[in-house]
Amino acid sequence: MPFTNKVILVTGGTGSFGKKFTQIVLKEHNPKAIRIFSRGELKQQQVREQFQQFPNSEKLRFFIGDVRDRDRLHRAMDGVDIVIHAAALKQVPTCEYNPIEAVKTNIDGAANVIDAAIDNNVEKVMALSTDKAVHPVNLYGATKLVAEKLFIQGNTYSGKRKTKFSCVRYGNVMASRGSVIHIFQEQRKNGTITITDQDMTRFWITQRQTVRFITNCIEKMKGGEIFVPKIPSMKIIDLAQAIAPRSKIKITGIRPGEKIDEVLLTGEEARHAKEFDKYFVVEPEYAFWNKNNFKDGKSLTSNFVYSSSNNDHWITKAELNKMLEEL
Repeated sequence: MPFTNKVILVTGGTGSFGKKFTQIVLKEHNPKAIRIFSRGELKQQQVREQFQQFPNSEKLRFFIGDVRDRDRLHRAMDGVDIVIHAAALKQVPTCEYNPIEAVKTNIDGAANVIDAAIDNNVEKVMALSTDKAVHPVNLYGATKLVAEKLFIQGNTYSGKRKTKFSCVRYGNVMASRGSVIHIFQEQRKNGTITITDQDMTRFWITQRQTVRFITNCIEKMKGGEIFVPKIPSMKIIDLAQAIAPRSKIKITGIRPGEKIDEVLLTGEEARHAKEFDKYFVVEPEYAFWNKNNFKDGKSLTSNFVYSSSNNDHWITKAELNKMLEEL
């Protein structure tokens, strides 16, 4: 168990992922402490109240801070064993309209997390990424691509210290903050659902699945790899019809910075990736990497692409309902 008697710090810990992670780790693991690092005092108070009667809630610590503030991160990581970096500006339109702010949080913030972790000799750092970092067409995706590169190369900066950096890259999270599922649930009250393109597809995963996958990856990580889960796809129009079967569908046209399909693994990455039953591992192409780390994995063909449009697992209505029940 990777979290037993460990001090864990979660950046962006009051977000959707942070709350689900905290819930599961407190219930199923035995950490020494979980430090919730985030900017908002109101959200921290709400999370504190949410977990007040929860078993092991005395192990929670709340740190007001911003990943843009390297000194505060340095202080917050004192004595930390594992860092999960979830803090980011994630809304595509917000990042497009506020590009410099997105760079400060998603890129400069990532560099600050790396520096603070190395200086505090943190054991493991797992950064959360997104399919939008692959061949990015919007600023959010571009900042997450840069963040991935920073965390991978952070392993060379750590030198002889024990700090290891890895990434997890996954698709849309059901019912996360700003999810299209919430939008569709609100729109069905008015009888009309808006989607941008009838052919649009997306990868989907639940928060619970995300936490479990990340937990397993932290246990396996060597430092420098990107873990990609095998997760199902669904057409956005099918999702809308499943959530609001009696509503009309209005096609509004694709928005700036939007793709028809998303990609989790590119053909270029496939040349140095390994396949396992439930996930892929993209291995770094640097001297620090031991090529025997994941020798049991299956090599991929150079033209392999893992896209939401060529996926061999498509969500059925029954599967969707089951996933929504987990929320």
